[in-house]
Amino acid sequence: MKIFHSIKDFSSSKKTILTLGTFDGVHIGHKKILEKVIQYTEDEKYESLVLTFFPHPRMILQESSEIKLLNTISEKINLLEQLGIQNLVIHPFDESFSRLTAEEFVKTVLVEQFKIHKIIIGYDHRFGRNRTADINNLIEFGEKYNFEVEQISAQEINDISISSTKIRNAIHDGNITLANKYLGYDYFLTGTVVQGKQLGRTIGFPTANLKIEEDYKLIPSKGVYIVSSQINNQKVYGMMNIGHNPTVGGQELSIEVHYLDFEGDLYNQKITVSILKHIRTEQKFDSVALLKEQIEKDKIQTLLFTNSLKLQ
Repeated sequence: MKIFHSIKDFSSSKKTILTLGTFDGVHIGHKKILEKVIQYTEDEKYESLVLTFFPHPRMILQESSEIKLLNTISEKINLLEQLGIQNLVIHPFDESFSRLTAEEFVKTVLVEQFKIHKIIIGYDHRFGRNRTADINNLIEFGEKYNFEVEQISAQEINDISISSTKIRNAIHDGNITLANKYLGYDYFLTGTVVQGKQLGRTIGFPTANLKIEEDYKLIPSKGVYIVSSQINNQKVYGMMNIGHNPTVGGQELSIEVHYLDFEGDLYNQKITVSILKHIRTEQKFDSVALLKEQIEKDKIQTLLFTNSLKLQ
């Protein structure tokens, strides 16, 4: 996949089949659109092109927005590449870009820069200054500038309006099962293992402390989760705690993973943690002994769940 970090950087000898949007999560609704784009390029007459933006438009246009995203830029790139998209343009979104009228955007970007043959969009897509243009306007521009427009209906997107916002809300509420259903994959965190306070070792549950550099990445609600990671080309299951460790007077939010059936040094390694199931919310126990007792129960629940996955 070719990656361009600005609209003006893009070039291709072929006309393009294009779709555009933030594609946060690259969820199953997005995939309906992306698969259509890829389908139209199978004869190699055209090239597939995805236009996306960073920062997220809400980060720029809504001063009060504290939106957290389902994917970091590198995660989104990997997900799109796995689908088979040929070209990805990640354009820096700013106020000047947002002030482009719908026709200016169509003429200068889609037609002159991207040389589009066809644009494929979702059923509710709006664009242009103040998001005033819709599918009907786009069809008119298509007739004027000689490109095709195809709309994916809500019914085609699994008969449900799957949105990144719904997935963010589910993750925020700890409903990982629903989020994963909408995503079409297990929600994951990518970070570097750093030195922690090593309190887990003292009670027999050493943990890998995950540091996520991107402050815009959505972290699930505080609690205990069943997770998996690929370590040394092997799937390893574990338990992840997100929280402040109130039993031992913790102050900062930490993300700690205790892997089952794994021993090794992960310090400074970048790992991906896929979140499979929510076990319980964060609790403060009256003693470290009671905390350890609860973790033992969490481990039993984790083993039951992961053993059932291995039998499938």
